[in-house]
Amino acid sequence: MKGGGGGGGKRRWKGLVIGVLVLVILSMLVPLAFLLGLHNGFHSSGFVTLQPSSASNDGFRQFDSFGRTNDSKVSKSESDHVDEVLRKLVPVLPKVPKDVEKIKGLGDINESSTEEDARRGLPVPSNVVPSPVSTSNTIDGAPTKEIQHTMVNADETGKACQVKYGSYCLWREENKEPMKDTNVKKMKDQLFVARAYYPSIAKMPSQSKLTRDMKQNIQDFERILSEGSADTDLPPQIDKKLQKMEDVISKAKSFPVDCNNVDKKLRQILDLTDDEVSFHMKQSVFLYQLAVQTMPKSLHCLSMRLTVEYFKSPLPDVDLSIAKKSTDPSLYHYVIISNNVLASSVVINSTVSHARDSKNLVFHVLTDEQNYFGMKEWFFRNPCKVASVQVLNTEKLDLENHDLHLSLPVEFRVSFRHSTHYLTIFSHSHYLLPKIFPNLEKVVVLDDDVVVQRDLSPLWDLDLEGKVNGAVRTCSLRLGQLKSHIGGGSFDDNACPWMSGLNIIDLGKWREFGVSETYQRLVKEMNARDKSSETISLRASLLTFQDLVYPLDNTWALSGLGYDHSVSAQAIKDAAILHYNGNMKPWLELGIPKYKPYWKKFLNRKDQFLTDCNVNP
Repeated sequence: MKGGGGGGGKRRWKGLVIGVLVLVILSMLVPLAFLLGLHNGFHSSGFVTLQPSSASNDGFRQFDSFGRTNDSKVSKSESDHVDEVLRKLVPVLPKVPKDVEKIKGLGDINESSTEEDARRGLPVPSNVVPSPVSTSNTIDGAPTKEIQHTMVNADETGKACQVKYGSYCLWREENKEPMKDTNVKKMKDQLFVARAYYPSIAKMPSQSKLTRDMKQNIQDFERILSEGSADTDLPPQIDKKLQKMEDVISKAKSFPVDCNNVDKKLRQILDLTDDEVSFHMKQSVFLYQLAVQTMPKSLHCLSMRLTVEYFKSPLPDVDLSIAKKSTDPSLYHYVIISNNVLASSVVINSTVSHARDSKNLVFHVLTDEQNYFGMKEWFFRNPCKVASVQVLNTEKLDLENHDLHLSLPVEFRVSFRHSTHYLTIFSHSHYLLPKIFPNLEKVVVLDDDVVVQRDLSPLWDLDLEGKVNGAVRTCSLRLGQLKSHIGGGSFDDNACPWMSGLNIIDLGKWREFGVSETYQRLVKEMNARDKSSETISLRASLLTFQDLVYPLDNTWALSGLGYDHSVSAQAIKDAAILHYNGNMKPWLELGIPKYKPYWKKFLNRKDQFLTDCNVNP
């Protein structure tokens, strides 16, 4: 009995254990079967692609099936139940606007599903291609930080250009022309874009027709552009070709392409374009500088014709009468250093026209040997009322131990703080004046790029208070600002530099202070350290005349008409002298048009040589 009873107990115990194990196993298998789609009526639906919903911004709501199965037996309730379970498994994401998702890369979740389409050449679904990003998006009612592009102010760009290239930028703005040959430029733009997309399209086997069309259009555009560079050179049907290329490019953009290749191609094109723009800018600046620093062909013709005429018909001997006046210290003596016949003529004509008593005026024109005879012939043919004009050849002067080479006033371009100024100073030839005119005590020095609008006789009555040089100062600059250009020195940083153009010189004080000797000594010392002749001239002149300049009232001379487009008409009217310092001289085609009439009205246009040489400033 004991043995039978014990065996029955063991069997019951084993049954309970087996039952518990079966329940445990079933409790584990049922959820697995449920999740793996093995329960009744639930079949695998193949690949599932997650896409942001186009109807709302509530995370990921939509699931599209690319069906390997199309089981119609799946009931709506079961599908809803499965969707609910899977939705619980998806991590909870904050609400993010669709545009912001695309900015951050969240809109590219379906990237893996489009790779196959790219290989097969299928168009990209519309919801995969990102749309332009709005700058007024909001997140949970709060405005997002706007995506801003740095816009360079046009005025700032112009000022930066002036700092680098000087008055060329001002002239370019003044003479800007409307864009021409727009069709040629459009063709080049389309050709660049087509070349960028072509390599990616050519790799798609299913798009062989589009590849052929792109290749054909590219070849057509290259052939047309090689045969002509203007709209007038294009064939009559160019509008159709432009539209055809536009259509091809639009189709190419609808396909997924290798963005790295397109980006690399477009960057190469951008770099080439930047290099081309930089080259043309530098070329334009060089040609501009060449134009302003080279004597125009018409003026060279005038000088040569006058020189030939001088030797064909020798002038009467009038030098003796002029020589007497040239050494008379009681007369008003004006000195002009120039190699330009017309410019010197305008300075003298404008001075004489406004003088109360022109018979007391004596003009000394210092020029080089090349222009000496032409100058003499011009002033003989075009006398200035009763004023006397003496033309001197600096290369034939009897001055020992001096460089007699003619040097014109030096214009020093200074750029800082997005602005450009031209500072005009004395040249080497100015420091020979005490030697050239040993019998004179006072002279007025005029640059050849000035126009006189008022009687200058009051200058002779000025008390210079023991100073050597009476000059107008330009306080738009300070000597402290020039130190970076001319190096150090014992300058007063707040002092204003003086300008050449109109200068009343006390030659007696000049000799007393040894101004010429001081200048030559400084130049010799600076030549050992600095190779820039302009920098040496500027620094030496400023140091030489330090504490020796008498400031004239600013109404005596108005400078800037050779580079500044913003000089007011009232300021021009009030000035005794207009100074065309800068590169845009009034006798050049590059001169500022609105300032030219003040210069032209003192030009003698009746001379036959002006017509023969086509001189028309």
